[in-house]
Amino acid sequence: MPEVLVPVARWPRWLANFEASHGTADLVVGEGALRGAAPDGSRFVVRLPFSRPYDGPPDPAALAAAAVAPAGWGVLLVRKGGFAVARIERGSVVASKTGQRHVQGRTKAGGQSQQRFARRRANQAREAFEAAADHAARVLAGVDVVVAGGDRTAVTEVLADPRLAPVRVVGPWFPVPDPRRAVLEKVVADAGALVVDVENAPGAP
Repeated sequence: MPEVLVPVARWPRWLANFEASHGTADLVVGEGALRGAAPDGSRFVVRLPFSRPYDGPPDPAALAAAAVAPAGWGVLLVRKGGFAVARIERGSVVASKTGQRHVQGRTKAGGQSQQRFARRRANQAREAFEAAADHAARVLAGVDVVVAGGDRTAVTEVLADPRLAPVRVVGPWFPVPDPRRAVLEKVVADAGALVVDVENAPGAP
């Protein structure tokens, strides 16, 4: 199902638009989410942010009320050559850092030149991940929950640092471009949104 992020304030309008197109949804709670099934066969699944399970009543307002962020959490975005990290406490960013390090792109050279280039590129990537881990360990001190994005392999490399062992990645995943300041700010804003998976019935609008 396609996944969309719906800010909590927009959730009533989203549901009203869905029902205007597909009919009044039958709502149930199951597997930690609110699930809706419309008369035309279209369906949706709504999950709370930060991978928190929902076990309340099958009521849209109750779901919205349950979408509460942890008191302290973080954001970690990493791609080769770039990172962004932030710590959020009670809704405010209290520490953050973005950075860029050069990592060479691929080459068409062959033979020994290709091997030397690959080693140099691997070393540059490792140094970039180590630098990202240094800043992440400082900014995320005391945080055990983060939302993450960018390149999954790169994030895994950074979190392999022993200083970040307490950190657990929760959903959703943010497939962001180069993690610059504006990208970081958008992820901070979007992390608290409801995660909605929608499946429209064949022929449905």
